[in-house]
This record gives sequence, structure tokens and C-alpha cells, in this order.
Amino acid sequence: MWRFLWLIFLATTSLSAAEPLNWQKVTADAGWQPRDSQGEVVFKDQLWIFGGWFDSFHEPPRDVWSSTDGKAWKLVEKDAPWKHSDLPMTLVFNDRMWFMGGWYKGRLPGHSASSEVWSSADGNKWEQATATAGWTPRIAAGSVVFQNKMWVLGGTENYYFGDDKSLKNDVWYSADGKAWKQATADAGWSPRAYHQAAVLGNKIYIFGGGSYVPKYQAVNDVWSSDDGVHWQQETAAAPWSARLWFSTAVYRNKIWVIGGWSNNPAKNWNDVWYSADGKEWKELKTETKWKERHEHSAFVFQDKLWIAGGHAQPLSSEVWSLELPKDWTGTGE
Repeated sequence: MWRFLWLIFLATTSLSAAEPLNWQKVTADAGWQPRDSQGEVVFKDQLWIFGGWFDSFHEPPRDVWSSTDGKAWKLVEKDAPWKHSDLPMTLVFNDRMWFMGGWYKGRLPGHSASSEVWSSADGNKWEQATATAGWTPRIAAGSVVFQNKMWVLGGTENYYFGDDKSLKNDVWYSADGKAWKQATADAGWSPRAYHQAAVLGNKIYIFGGGSYVPKYQAVNDVWSSDDGVHWQQETAAAPWSARLWFSTAVYRNKIWVIGGWSNNPAKNWNDVWYSADGKEWKELKTETKWKERHEHSAFVFQDKLWIAGGHAQPLSSEVWSLELPKDWTGTGE
């Protein structure tokens, strides 16, 4: 009898262990106005967002918000001195938050891209490292910290009015945000924007993205480099659909691809994929999930994966989190 009960217990435990993972809705309304294309970092044990996009016919917001739990958000600065806050590049380096590039004024007259570089230690006071970095004014580039330097990879010089020459595949780096050096003018991967970059192990990876105008084109290739100069293709076609405006994070020693948008037909995504090497990818299946969206923020915070905001038709101010089991290895999904 006891043996029979023990077998039932083991079977129940095994089923329980195999149950799908679930995203948790932390808040349906974070307090900041719903938006997409904002900058984001994790800094001083807080989640941060900067600026973003409300629509194409107004100046973008210049507000800065932070949160210690993802649910309650504090307005740190209403009008930061940078103004190109649509699709900027943001990261943490040398105990400061960095804000680089970005787009201003949507489709309005006087629109422009930026090569400005700003930093802050508290989100309230911002200092301009340079008004003209070595790279051309651009938006939606990849940005990472690698080998104790900040890196900017690709991007586009013109959002709504660009041509093929606006797209870049150059790579730049800086140790202080002021002086920038070009690692390569042509990294070998196709010129692109709206892609993502990540550092895993001793390599930089870039993946996805493409072109929005004048002609939509999206890719799902993955490239890597151990020096930022020489690049090799890990795969020409990852199993996730080619897309723009997705988010990424490095969580549990994996690179993640989260949501995004594809065209022809226009479609938002809410799928989640991960890889340990850029070559082999698996989809993370969950029972509960956020609505399909693009240009949302992604964070790794408190050993959880988080998303915030994004364009979910309509714009969102939701915050969601996902906590993987401590023994999760990513081999059983």
C-alpha cells in the first residue's frame, strides 16, 4: 500500500515539475503614460525607463522613471536635457546610465537623429559626454558593454524618410563616451536597424532586425565576434520568424528573443526564444503570456525576466515578469 502511494506521489511530482511556466502580470498600469521605443536599464537595484514614443506627430517624451519592484514607479525627472528619446541606445557602464542617439519629432518638420551621448548617476542630473560621437547620427542600433567598453553596432540614420544608404553595419566603441573609435566600417552582416545585440561568454552577438523604409525587410540571422572587428555567422535563419522591433536580454546564460513585429502581413509577436550559442534556439512555452507587442522594454532583475510597455495595439504600460525554476537549464522545453 505504501509503495503504491509512493509511486502516485512520484508521478504527481513529475507531472508538477513538467507544468508550463507562467508570466505574472505585475501591474496593468505602471503610472507612466503607455509608450513604446523607450530606453531601459537596470541600475542600482531598480528598473529604469527613459522617454520613448507616443505617436509620430508630437515631440517624444523626455521623462525618466524608476521602480524597485516593477509595480510602483517613481517619476525621477520630467524633462531630461536629451530630446532624441525615440529608439535611443541605453546601457549601464562605469556606474552610470548612458543614453545615446535616438530620434526626435517623429514625422514633424525638423525631425532628426542624434549622435549625442549623455550619462547620469541618478536619472535626475544628466551630463553630455559629447554632442557628436564619431558615429553618424542614428537610431535603433545595437549597444552593449564588452571588454570594458561601450559598443554601438549598426542602426539607421533616418527613421521614416530613409533610404538603403541610411542603414549601417559599422561598429564603434568607447571607453569614456567622449572619444569613439571605429572597429570596422563593414562588419560583414547586412546593414540593419531595429535589431538587437547581446554579450554572452566572450562574444558579442547581433541578430534579427532589418529595414522599415523605404522597403520593409527583416532577417533572422545571428552573428558573433570576439573582438568586434571580425564576425562569423552562427546561423543564416534562426527558427524564430524574421522581425523588427523585438527585445532581448541575457538571462540564465542564454540569449533571449522576445516579441517584435513582422510585415506582409503586419503582425506583432509574443513568442519567446532562447539560445546558449546563437546557433541552436528553443521556444519557451508558457501557459499565461502577455499580449503580442513590439518595442517593449526587457530587463533581467531579481533573477527574473521582465517586460514593460510596448505597442500592443494600443500602447501599453503593463509590466510582466517570469521567474524560472532555480534548476532550470533550458534543455527540457
